[in-house]
Amino acid sequence: MTPPGPAPRPTDRFADLLLAVLSGQRPVHSMLGRTAGRAYDELVWLAEHSPLRTGRYRPVVRDIGYEEPRPGAIEAFARIGAGEQLRAMAFRLERGPDQRWRCTAVDLGIPSMPRPTDT
Repeated sequence: MTPPGPAPRPTDRFADLLLAVLSGQRPVHSMLGRTAGRAYDELVWLAEHSPLRTGRYRPVVRDIGYEEPRPGAIEAFARIGAGEQLRAMAFRLERGPDQRWRCTAVDLGIPSMPRPTDT
């Protein structure tokens, strides 16, 4: 029996989850509990605009890079491929008091969700 490989990094798992939501393969509510702050609202807004849906090809994560600006925080980017098309996705993960990683920001290089205005 082959011993199991190393556990996937949180960046790998979240890149796959975010891609599935933003390409319409999973519902946005599957990210409840995996997001914090404004990130869930941003995902809802982005998913409505279908930024990573493609016609013929299913998008896949081709590469992931990341930096750890401080302990408990990861800023990551993923290259998303669909056929010959290549897109970028950036996201931030933060470890909560319960030691679980949560997505706190997502950026696809498109106009983002409007901020609420002060009244």
